[in-house]
Amino acid sequence: MVARFPPPIVAPTDVRERLASRGYAVVDAPGTATLAATTVADLAALAPSWDTLPPDTYLRDGGRYRHRRHSCFVVEGGAVTQVPHRAHWQPVDYNALHGGMRRWFEPVTPAIVDAPAFGALVRGLGRVFSDVRGAARWYVEAHQFRIDTADGVGRPTPEGAHRDGVDFVAVMLVARQGIKGGETRVFEADGPAGERFTLDQPGSALLLDDTRVIHESTPIQPLDPAHPGHRDTLVLTYRADGFQGD
Repeated sequence: MVARFPPPIVAPTDVRERLASRGYAVVDAPGTATLAATTVADLAALAPSWDTLPPDTYLRDGGRYRHRRHSCFVVEGGAVTQVPHRAHWQPVDYNALHGGMRRWFEPVTPAIVDAPAFGALVRGLGRVFSDVRGAARWYVEAHQFRIDTADGVGRPTPEGAHRDGVDFVAVMLVARQGIKGGETRVFEADGPAGERFTLDQPGSALLLDDTRVIHESTPIQPLDPAHPGHRDTLVLTYRADGFQGD
């Protein structure tokens, strides 16, 4: 039997204080919808697009377990503007496995970008992070991820415990099907304190101050080897000083 640690859910009204005091906050699906000024049903309606994500061909560990799309946006004054498609880039200091590479992923489809719930989520979380940090403009990268167990093991964070080199990170669980593992771990970047838990409610989200904490998700395995499972997430990163790689 695998031990399960429930996520430390906070109310939407407490998210800003929690981010300021602890560097991370977890909200349930209704909490995510409240922060985004949308509905749980509208967020859930985005989920079918994860079934058509193309494979990630850049994995340096030789794995075939990750599928993804990636697009970039600027959030300012309540407006969410998609920018011309660009590569995803991180320095080696933040991603020892894939840093220094310009990785060109297929863009997020117009059906998702134009969905009111997607724009509301990107905009709403930007408001939260502006309240904490004071930035008026955010450079946002959106990543749709599917990690599957078709080869037995899938690794949500093959680079290990890490920071992303941004100001804030949001990880919203979209689906979790037929798997075990995938435990989320958050640690102080400059101290010993940490917490572990499992996001298992679609629509729930982990919000991170990337300047203060490091994070990882443990590998996943199928509950039944004859029926591979998967874990789907939407990861949004917010940076005030432009996109990485500019």
